[in-house]
Amino acid sequence: MKNFLFALTISAILLSSCAKDKAPDPFLIEKHHIGLLTDSTQVKDLDAIFSNDSVVRYIAGDEFAGSVNTIEVFEKGGKKLLDLSPKEALDSTSVITSVRIIDERYKTEKNISKLSTFKDIKEAYKISKIDNLINSIVVSINEINASFTIDKKELPASLRFDMDMTIDPIQIPEKAKIKFFMVHW
Repeated sequence: MKNFLFALTISAILLSSCAKDKAPDPFLIEKHHIGLLTDSTQVKDLDAIFSNDSVVRYIAGDEFAGSVNTIEVFEKGGKKLLDLSPKEALDSTSVITSVRIIDERYKTEKNISKLSTFKDIKEAYKISKIDNLINSIVVSINEINASFTIDKKELPASLRFDMDMTIDPIQIPEKAKIKFFMVHW
């Protein structure tokens, strides 16, 4: 009987230790969250989510600047991590609608980060759309609600100046670097 109780106790301890969830990766980017930041996070919750970091909010001084509402997140050491854009300016209950990834430690499950190249993106995800802008192109990936901006200086000269041209993924050099990495909700 003692052996049975001992085995039962050991089994219960092992099962309970295995069942504990590991802490979420604060640098993991998925479709509906970035670390602890989710698509339903409100501005008022940012200080709790980034309790070990510094959250800097822009406070407008007049109506002309009132629409500017980027919230910056810095590590305590001063390194910038993210730029957050809420849906409504100066509203603490507004949700975050877009996140600009600044720090290269933020990565998707398929290991795509700000340091990735176009080849990395193309091999990891299905490209949903490519927008041709004045000085850049924007590669959209619906699978993770992300867009990657690539400077047109990274493209062949024949693609740099015609904004009406439809750019196909095969025309973009594989070594083209990411200028901006954004997640949109």
